[in-house]
Amino acid sequence: MTVSAVVFDLGGVITESPMTAFAAYEREAGLPEGLIRQLNSTDPDTNAWARYERNELDVAGFSAAFEAEAAARGHRIDAARVLAALHGDVRPAMVAAVRRLRGAGLPLAVLSNNVAPMERTGRLGELLELFDAVVESSVEGVRKPEPEIYRRALERLSDAVGRPIGAADCAYLDDLGINLKPARALGFSTIKVVDPAVALAELSELVGFPLDAAS
Repeated sequence: MTVSAVVFDLGGVITESPMTAFAAYEREAGLPEGLIRQLNSTDPDTNAWARYERNELDVAGFSAAFEAEAAARGHRIDAARVLAALHGDVRPAMVAAVRRLRGAGLPLAVLSNNVAPMERTGRLGELLELFDAVVESSVEGVRKPEPEIYRRALERLSDAVGRPIGAADCAYLDDLGINLKPARALGFSTIKVVDPAVALAELSELVGFPLDAAS
């Protein structure tokens, strides 16, 4: 076993990536491919998306700022449609892997950039109950890729399980390279999730037991 704890991103890892829904909206609205991703990566610490995920803007403030950023590039975007794309379907294989990890006693955390605290009821609530700690940008006031939020994830997880957990103890899974880079610099073992099956195979190597659907 190389790692003894696992930290998961939510969207694009445990649930389907919103990028798929963003692309569908862009096609439907006749917008340039990748426009939403470009807006989200321009001035990444101060743009509308970053401020929203740190809870510095409410929905109305985000919508106005995000639509203004698009307008500055010559495009009209409906921010409400963009926000609706954030709710991806759960990936059953990932949830099954989380259950295997929990059954093996590994400390588990979710580390998510989001725009509002996650509901602790219904299907999402049941999913979050599988984790010892849930760390959200909208609650913490910091967001990935800011190094502070990874440190807070370690603190929250350590507090939850009652023993110190360091970055070197943890695997971290995310679908965005920009979010993996600071985690890796802090000492996490990182896995970029493109194909969930490949990611789970990599995680299986790190934890020392199989996590794929056939196991």
